[in-house]
Amino acid sequence: MGQFHATTIVAVRRGENDVCIGGDGQVTMGETSVMKHTAKKVRKIYKNSVLTGFAGSVSDAFTLTERFEKKLEEHGGNLKRAAVALAQSWRSDQAIRNLEALMVAADRESLLVISGNGEVIEPDQNFVAIGSGGNYAYAAANALYDHTDMDAERIVREALTIAASICVYTNDRITVEKLGVAEDTRKGDANDE
Repeated sequence: MGQFHATTIVAVRRGENDVCIGGDGQVTMGETSVMKHTAKKVRKIYKNSVLTGFAGSVSDAFTLTERFEKKLEEHGGNLKRAAVALAQSWRSDQAIRNLEALMVAADRESLLVISGNGEVIEPDQNFVAIGSGGNYAYAAANALYDHTDMDAERIVREALTIAASICVYTNDRITVEKLGVAEDTRKGDANDE
């Protein structure tokens, strides 16, 4: 069997009270097979105060998320300190040094990208996108952020919808998490299960 991969994540901050992250639902095995259409790749962690989303190898992403949650607990929910501590432990742990995953983490103050090889990046913009459709979603988020008055959630949804229309590894089964609000919808009827 090949590796299972998860795809596109977008996060947007429009001030400290408008923070949102979203992801598509597609999980692909190798280059040709869709294994799941409704995976949830975004979560709230640490007392619902931190949003996370992952792209890459599913098992590696779960490992990355679990370790990050532990670091958040150790550092009282301080996102930047937890991310730096995770990166430091990463470099010293041979077993996890080269995980094939990226994670976006956001709270009311910060937006970070954490890689499976121990890098922590704080983007210059108040939006970021990762994964197979990340470049498409990033371009869409950039245009929407700079040229509309859309809120963070609407930008996330639109950027993911645009990426899904271009990238074969991204679908339109979008899951969104906001600080304070959780929601899961599909394109079309939100109640369709």
